[in-house]
Amino acid sequence: MKKIVFLSMIASLSLFGATIEIAQMPKDSQHVDATSPNVILSYNNAIKEIKKSVVNIATTKKSKQNDQLNELMQNPFFKDFFGNRIPELKQQERKSHSLGSGVVISSNGYIVTNYHVVEGAEEILITLPDDEKEYKAKVIGEDSKTDLAVVKIEAKDLHVAQFGNSSNLLEGDVVFAIGNPFGVGETITHGIISALNKNNVGLNQYENFIQTDASINPGNSGGALVDSRGALIGINSAILSKSGGNNGIGFAIPSNMVQKIATTLIETGKIERGFMGISIADLTNDLKELYDNKQGALILMIEKNSPAEKGGLQVSDLIIEVDGVKIKNSNELKNTVAAIAPDKTITITYERDKKEKSTKIKLAKMEADQTTNSNGEAKSTTSSPVEGLSLLEINDKTRAQYQIPKEIEGVLILDVKEDSKAEKIGFREGDIIIQVEQMHITSLKDFNNALKEYKNSKKTCCH
Repeated sequence: MKKIVFLSMIASLSLFGATIEIAQMPKDSQHVDATSPNVILSYNNAIKEIKKSVVNIATTKKSKQNDQLNELMQNPFFKDFFGNRIPELKQQERKSHSLGSGVVISSNGYIVTNYHVVEGAEEILITLPDDEKEYKAKVIGEDSKTDLAVVKIEAKDLHVAQFGNSSNLLEGDVVFAIGNPFGVGETITHGIISALNKNNVGLNQYENFIQTDASINPGNSGGALVDSRGALIGINSAILSKSGGNNGIGFAIPSNMVQKIATTLIETGKIERGFMGISIADLTNDLKELYDNKQGALILMIEKNSPAEKGGLQVSDLIIEVDGVKIKNSNELKNTVAAIAPDKTITITYERDKKEKSTKIKLAKMEADQTTNSNGEAKSTTSSPVEGLSLLEINDKTRAQYQIPKEIEGVLILDVKEDSKAEKIGFREGDIIIQVEQMHITSLKDFNNALKEYKNSKKTCCH
């Protein structure tokens, strides 16, 4: 447990008859001469062990592209001349290579990294520190919703990272980022924790990021964020940057989340999340006047026949605890419930009409084709009748995550399976469906109804 002691003195001044108190640091503070010939300021002892646990990851992936088409699309002359009539050229299959980092979490070869580092990889090669040998790795489990994955190599007696408790972190703590930026090999940078519990960044579905100014660059993904003791407190995941380089805003997945997800992936190979069936939001300043509790998750909507409805919860209830754990906001409730296995019965404490009550709820299973919007409401991503097409409704979070302008409405194509009917028709990942025939599309329901309508009228679509 960390303990910070603030030492200060109070000095009193008189100004125009008024007494003003000014806080001052103790006058007997001592300076340490950092230039002394016998003193070298160093954190080597803090990182010399943990750096042995950080590995380099090289992946090979298949990608489809057409250089001629890309060049045409980037040329303003051809864009203006052809408009939307540019002929679709045959896709060429290529192999792409990328680099990342990972952290050893067991002596017999289990390594945690980011999902996006190994996503879709045909081959994964691991290089250990001070070892030129390349180890082929296999994926044990992946969780795209937290951007975490576990891979394994056939090796023994590996140096294992020691986990720290990310719940004890404080803003201003000194931290180090260890990884393989730009493929230059093991690199260590240092900074501080700039912020904690960052969510709504738009990177993952479940977010509770540590923000740091320690230099993180492409290739650092999946690497270690460690504290001044050398304990693993996070897995580096992303940066905010217009140029692609470090601007001092990096995000790491906290170690407590990493440990829980990695353990489950090793044990079962997948993540199954509990599901309540509610839409939630934070309390606004105006709404806080209506509740005795000033923190919690406010229920906006309850799905019919959901666990929440069966448990007796109602719209406008304020959830303040789950199994005795305090809930400060909607993001905490979303992450807490998602970390609990389906079919488990939990105790929900809530406020209604300024009275605290409790109820027991048996969680349902969140299906793999469900996601949540910014309020936590479940939305399907695979309700399209077109084979091989995965769709996602557009809301504030998806707009931020996929940089979709506010004026564009429709449904986002999240994924197109290779060699599927959807791919043969010409759908591409990242496209937005805005209209079917003369029907304007604003939701998955609109899209499905449009297809049904034209199928019933004996018109063919997408077959």
